[in-house]
Amino acid sequence: MNILIDIGHPAHVHLLLYLTRYLSLNNVKLFFTVKDNNLSAQALLNHYHIPFIKIGKRSDKLIGKIINQLKYDFRIAKIIRANKINLGIGSSINLAHVSKITRIKSIVLDDDDDEVQPLFTKFAHPFADTILSPESLLGKRKKKDTIYYSGFHELAYLHPNRFTPDASIISDAGIKEGEKYFILRFNSFKAHHDIGAQGLSRENKRKLIKLLSEYGKIFITTERDIDPEFEQYKIMIPPHKIHSFIYYAAILIGDSQTMTSEAAVLGTPAIRSNSFVGRISYLEELEHKYGLTYGYKPDETEKMFAKIKELLLMPDLKEEWQRRRQKMLAGKIDVTAFLVWFVENYPESQSIMKFNPDYQYRFK
Repeated sequence: MNILIDIGHPAHVHLLLYLTRYLSLNNVKLFFTVKDNNLSAQALLNHYHIPFIKIGKRSDKLIGKIINQLKYDFRIAKIIRANKINLGIGSSINLAHVSKITRIKSIVLDDDDDEVQPLFTKFAHPFADTILSPESLLGKRKKKDTIYYSGFHELAYLHPNRFTPDASIISDAGIKEGEKYFILRFNSFKAHHDIGAQGLSRENKRKLIKLLSEYGKIFITTERDIDPEFEQYKIMIPPHKIHSFIYYAAILIGDSQTMTSEAAVLGTPAIRSNSFVGRISYLEELEHKYGLTYGYKPDETEKMFAKIKELLLMPDLKEEWQRRRQKMLAGKIDVTAFLVWFVENYPESQSIMKFNPDYQYRFK
């Protein structure tokens, strides 16, 4: 079997990494595509020695995104025909479109709510053969034949069966034994679904740094270029080590969805401030069912800072979050093990999940 993996975001490299490793051991030929200026994703692919094909640059403007989308579709269709691809896997609109043009089957992994990503819902979902989503979205999809699983994207690569934190990252980052540190994650809000979205203001970023600097070291990571005034706090560690760094952090605070949920499933307290709060089901589950994260809208900064101060004064903060993490893990599956089974047995696996969704609990 020949499979195409389309990478739209650096997190997608991690999401599909272990799945593709298993598939490659079973005589599956894999082809990876990525956008030219998605440098973080390319750095991760290079680190894991995964060859990839560039399909063109992305644009931050809506009209540019539309024009480029046609170019991506054409280039991926060409790759599919040249390499006799049977199946496409990813979290991109490209695969959904091209699967209809080329007649290959497509599996799209999507953990966002329909209303949060109206363009993706409208222009990707109807064309995809299969949509796989966390069960937190059960009954919330317009696409009625969506397959739901008991997990999160992040548990494909941060489940204990896949991930073991590397303590050497502490000394690598120049942190002394027993010293606390905090991670601040700032989003660029350049994706199509981010139009009109808001995150942390520059003033609140300054307030965060002032508050947290009294308790430990501060490290900042951003999707794009960092503001010059925050350059001194920039994380200087390789992208493939970021999850170990998150694991050992005291608290992660930011306006990013993905890194917030990564911290939550790792058992690191996570606080998020943006206009998506209350609208993303998997983060709502992590917050209200498991108490692993907290979300505040941009006009709720007083509440956010009060919660941060409360967490800073908790003597057993990390221990408590690890207890909450274990409760969460007890109710979830090993997402990679499930994906391996689903892909290797596709499309029969789709029928099995439709009629017997409890089958997934074999993959704990």
